[in-house]
Amino acid sequence: MSDVVTPPHRKHFLSDKVDFFTESVIREMTRQAMLHGAVNLAQGFPDFPAPADIKRAAQEAVAADVNQYAITWGAKNLRNAIARQMGVWQGISVDPEKEVTVCCGSTEAMISTLLAVCNAGDEVIIFEPYYENYGPDSVLSGARPKFVKLRPPEKDGGEWTFDEQELRRAFDRHTKAIVVNTPNNPTGKVFTRRELELIRDLCLEFDVLAITDEIYEHILYDGAQHVSMASLDGMRDRTVTINGMSKTYSVTGWRVGWAVAPEKITNAIRKVHDFLTVGAPAPLQEAGAVALSLPQEYYAKLAEGYRTRRDHLIPSLTAAGFHCFRPRGAYYVMTDISAFGFHDDVAFSRFLVQEIGVAAVPGSSFYRDPSDGAQQVRFAFCKKPETLDEAARRLSKLRHS
Repeated sequence: MSDVVTPPHRKHFLSDKVDFFTESVIREMTRQAMLHGAVNLAQGFPDFPAPADIKRAAQEAVAADVNQYAITWGAKNLRNAIARQMGVWQGISVDPEKEVTVCCGSTEAMISTLLAVCNAGDEVIIFEPYYENYGPDSVLSGARPKFVKLRPPEKDGGEWTFDEQELRRAFDRHTKAIVVNTPNNPTGKVFTRRELELIRDLCLEFDVLAITDEIYEHILYDGAQHVSMASLDGMRDRTVTINGMSKTYSVTGWRVGWAVAPEKITNAIRKVHDFLTVGAPAPLQEAGAVALSLPQEYYAKLAEGYRTRRDHLIPSLTAAGFHCFRPRGAYYVMTDISAFGFHDDVAFSRFLVQEIGVAAVPGSSFYRDPSDGAQQVRFAFCKKPETLDEAARRLSKLRHS
């Protein structure tokens, strides 16, 4: 038996990048909800059926043996549908052969994009509170995230806003891209045309790429209108538009998303995407082409259904003691928990799921500095009315706790 030689300096085997972020807090709260039998208002997935036409299209594609690899950057039928609908909805002319990459969800589209465009030393501007993937995605791509605050409304019915000078100061020669999520998760903010034009002007001045996450584009309330950054003058050649099926068609588990970008950037995204995942599920891409052919009435009904759910949940939260920031888009509501006397959102969320039986997301998970979200939690209302009723019943216990 040979002697074992111990190297003088042991390697720790881990990338330094993973020290900059944790596992997803949102998905951890779903696990906590399952463990404690809580109503899950944490993770943003519907608990009601997807449209029958879309499910039937997926079943028919499987039955027709559409079960092998699609073209790496997306099935032709789906790419054609994406290009067609961007023209219909936002007036953007898109070449489905050269400017569309279908990915495994919009999450993969985002990381593929950042890996394709960022180098070490680059900076990526992100509005906070932000969807929790954006910061880690920037780090994984070798860039440094730089955050600009969205401030909650000072009065009921107001808007989340940002300071224009703070945003300008975030731009410099190291800035490679800015991530804009509208409608926004977690705040429900819908960026106005004026705000987007301000961002556009800074992108042009500092030669910066805009990466927009528009996954909630059809979920709008109170007259809010969605504007795609790529539709603004000067931005068509410096915008990557990310979207997907998950939210609009209630199929978050199908993992079909896409990135639309100028040809040169698309070529880079396609190379990264190819070696990350090869391709999105082939039969579900065919169903995606059917989904994107649904009539306009579908989208009006979708938005109205979520408006009803929003207006169902918010009074229950208010009655329980939460201060709600009323969203104008997406299907989440951010709340202030100051009235409950907890020192931090994590402890409150733990109490909520274990003792009250409702799961929410701690607000700190949406901020670089956890203390900025220490008095906030986020609820998702993409649920059946009876689910929201049960959540309201349980939350009513807070008034007496």
